[in-house]
Amino acid sequence: MRTSVFLYPWDVVGDPDAPARIAELGVQQVTLASAYHSTRALTPRHPRHRVVTAEHAAVLYPPDPARWAGHDLRPYPAGDWAPGDAHGEAAAALTDAGLDVHTWVILAHSSRLGAEHPATSVVNAYGDRYPWAPCIARPAVAGYLTELAAEAAVRPGAHGTELESCGWYGLAHLHAHDKIAGVGLGDAAQYLMSLCFCSVCREGYAGLGAEPDELASAVRRALEPGWAAGSAEAGRSGIEKLLGADLAAVTLDWRGGIARTFQESAVAAVRAAAGPGFQVLLHADPVPYHTGANAGVDPAHILGVADGVVLPCAGGAAGTVLPPFADHRTASAVPAVPAPSAVSPVLAANFNVVSGMGGSPATLAEDAARAKELGATELRLYHAGLASDADLTAVASALSRLS
Repeated sequence: MRTSVFLYPWDVVGDPDAPARIAELGVQQVTLASAYHSTRALTPRHPRHRVVTAEHAAVLYPPDPARWAGHDLRPYPAGDWAPGDAHGEAAAALTDAGLDVHTWVILAHSSRLGAEHPATSVVNAYGDRYPWAPCIARPAVAGYLTELAAEAAVRPGAHGTELESCGWYGLAHLHAHDKIAGVGLGDAAQYLMSLCFCSVCREGYAGLGAEPDELASAVRRALEPGWAAGSAEAGRSGIEKLLGADLAAVTLDWRGGIARTFQESAVAAVRAAAGPGFQVLLHADPVPYHTGANAGVDPAHILGVADGVVLPCAGGAAGTVLPPFADHRTASAVPAVPAPSAVSPVLAANFNVVSGMGGSPATLAEDAARAKELGATELRLYHAGLASDADLTAVASALSRLS
């Protein structure tokens, strides 16, 4: 199976041994971050540093001044954690080592954007803003993120891209020093806490027949019992049980339509910038109302839009996330955005191979074989720059067995 590992530019820049070390794992591709959120990352083998702190969401290359002239919303250049064209420098070194480079682009996830432009953020039913979560229903936000997708995806030397957070973001975020787990919120309550009530979303609900203030009150009433005892409701039926079928349908219809339109626009913008033959994948979840890095999608729709998906399969999740896409992979459908080729969509199973972060590199061969049985066509491994030497040895062993 074709395999790609995730990397940051700072894993490569300044470390002349990094490209060969990655190639020796037995992978064919690197998915290299070109636009990324704030993070603190370990670099266990780098000759010059051990920890990199990316202070805010940024592009890891010099943004084009002409593209962004006159835009109120624009990408933030990186600081000293990725100076100059860090992405381009890393991509060139990896290409010289015989590796195919694809970009890794984070879209609807930026705390700095929300802090500096509060009106861009999701607003929950209580009036709390989520500065890390841009509201993709707002035309200015969707326009900015679509333009960002086109620029950050199509970097020199890249043959494709993977778009993460290409949809709604919500409460569950792993924000800096998160302290939100004191009350257990099930799948349905998480959805209600992620509903947006900014001015644009309020108008959207009203257009579908729900009075926005009454809807917000209904959400708060539905959540109230959970603040005392937690909530275990899950699935669409759980949302309907908490909110009522009619109001649940309004919110699901509004958010689903916005997400589909945004995803279509982002993919189309990348394709227009790249030209034919450029692969576009989305990090995705088969439950359309889910929020986060793996954006909720309609499997049948998204496989007619993008060239495929990257799916979170660690911890036994493969059996849940792969089948809904495998069922639609060979279905005949007219793409909403014409794909660059007639090949079947990619279903990439993403596994965490960093044991210190809960990954299981020791079981990678077995996990990958199971994913293939369920319909996976490729592998993604998170994250070769963060993994220990022992983890990388286990990865190389597993990939040699799979080959």
